[in-house]
Amino acid sequence: MRRGRALALGGAVAVALALGWFVAASDGEAASAPASAAAGGGGPPGAATGNAAGVTPTPPGAAGTGPFSAAGLDARQTQLALWRGRYERAEQIYASYRDATRYPHESRPIAEHPDQVRPFDPIREDNALRKANGDAAAGIRLRTTQERVFMGGNETVRFTIAATDARGQPLPLVVTRAQAQSVPETTVPTTLIQTAVAFRDDGTDADAAAGDGIYSARLSPAQQGFAAYSGTIRLLAQVTAGGEQGVAHFDVVYTPEVPATWAGVREALEAGSLNFYLKANVARAGRYVVSARVDDANGTPFALLQFNNEVGTGAQEFRLNLFGALVRDKSPAFPLRLRDVEGFLLIPDQFPDRAMMARQPGVIYRSGQYALSRFSADEWSSEERDRYLAEYGKDAETALAEVNRLQGR
Repeated sequence: MRRGRALALGGAVAVALALGWFVAASDGEAASAPASAAAGGGGPPGAATGNAAGVTPTPPGAAGTGPFSAAGLDARQTQLALWRGRYERAEQIYASYRDATRYPHESRPIAEHPDQVRPFDPIREDNALRKANGDAAAGIRLRTTQERVFMGGNETVRFTIAATDARGQPLPLVVTRAQAQSVPETTVPTTLIQTAVAFRDDGTDADAAAGDGIYSARLSPAQQGFAAYSGTIRLLAQVTAGGEQGVAHFDVVYTPEVPATWAGVREALEAGSLNFYLKANVARAGRYVVSARVDDANGTPFALLQFNNEVGTGAQEFRLNLFGALVRDKSPAFPLRLRDVEGFLLIPDQFPDRAMMARQPGVIYRSGQYALSRFSADEWSSEERDRYLAEYGKDAETALAEVNRLQGR
């Protein structure tokens, strides 16, 4: 917030004028300068100093008209430095908040969320091989991947395991046994669900290439005994590498229910912003959370869009708003590409806390062509944002007024 009022540093002029007065005055007159003026505040003795600058603003006309002793001048300069610092901090806070809230929460530059650029990339880990007793096997590491953590309905998940030495060179690996089992979130005795899982390195099923030392497997909960189960499924794989035996483990969170299914996309340029409406057939009402990424025509990621609201049953639309000022600021090449859409029903006060909709990987929709001039350059506005800007602005104005007073302006 720069309001065009320059902060002139007039301390040196004030000091010169005051010292000139002291040279002309008698010693007795100089000694008679009030102690309250020497304090630089002009308020009553013992006045509170509880604000952020460590001093209390002086009421208009209460001080600044009389001469000061040398100690008073020093105190005044100290006050001036404190209020200048407070003014600068208030300006920084105002500008930072204004810039951070230029766009709404649901329409943000994707650079703010680098972990969301490629949400469907496999989760990769590189850990020491752990023996049955929990100790790390010296010089042997396991590199693992899994496609996802949360899944639902008929979705499947792929896992891979490979072994390396401490320098990252591949080691021969054998998966001797692998099993997936339920992990109940309860202290009540319950029957465990267990099923064997086959890891392969022969180029079939989930395995991408035969004999490359990467063993792969795919878990299909709905088809492997977990169709009525909701919760954590843990996959344990017993492996041998570099003459040592150990275990690799993976966790996924599964819900058999699919609360809604996708039914297409439409777009509309409204109020200077571009809205993507994701159609869905909703079987279970509640709060849905949906996110999608927007790339420009060259494939450059530039926006993360989110929906978070209550939705009823039946044919519904999730509105993803691409804010006009964001488009104007980033100047993406059209047509835009909407991709990598994910959504879930939020289920409060229980685990799992969500029921997943099917992923929509890759580009699912391309926008029309639009001139940048059709998008609004206005900043986002809300009751909360306006209130915070007013308060931060008031802090800066108060500090600036005190700086001007101390400079005799």
